[in-house]
Amino acid sequence: MEFFVKYKIWIAIGVIWLFHISGIIGIALGSQDWFLTKTPLNLVICLLLFVLLYPINTTKKMFVFAFFFFLGMFSEWLGVNYSLLFGNYEYGKNFGPKWDGVPILIGCFWALLAFVTATMTQPLKLPIAIKLVISALLMVFLDFLMEQNAPNFDFWYFEGQVPIKNYITWFVIGFFMHFIIWKLKIKGNIILSYHLYFAQLIFFVFFYLFPIA
Repeated sequence: MEFFVKYKIWIAIGVIWLFHISGIIGIALGSQDWFLTKTPLNLVICLLLFVLLYPINTTKKMFVFAFFFFLGMFSEWLGVNYSLLFGNYEYGKNFGPKWDGVPILIGCFWALLAFVTATMTQPLKLPIAIKLVISALLMVFLDFLMEQNAPNFDFWYFEGQVPIKNYITWFVIGFFMHFIIWKLKIKGNIILSYHLYFAQLIFFVFFYLFPIA
């Protein structure tokens, strides 16, 4: 038990990479139907590890995480039901259960990604405005990569091409979230944050370079 307590961060990081690398291999070898339907499980595991080890352990962090969750859900609800903010799109089946067309996990993803990308830039010796911009761009970049295979993964579908306003909205909302994190001086585990981000980044970069049919 002492081993698990001492190395809990690295064990969690190992689990995160195991799921993402297994997903890359499995999907690349043709088992995409099986692996992609497990997307909600992967997101839930990453979310639990994040909450426990980042950690989300104070009232302030819990409140901000909940606020980001509802902000993400509301923004996506406006997008899905009224074609506002992001464009005209709808979600598929592989992001898990939905509320009025919006997967519950997408709200969690917004919150998790905001915390993670904000934490990644905190050690940088740069003006805060630059760090906020970089953090928001990290969110936009990951979304850009996800967009390339989202229809093939049955994540979501845009009507026509992904509009530029989708990325602008991601940047604006992300910048706002990062400003709140900075203003409230929220900090967390930097190593975990980097691995959570880069595990997803490597996954989607691979399928950006080698898209599935």
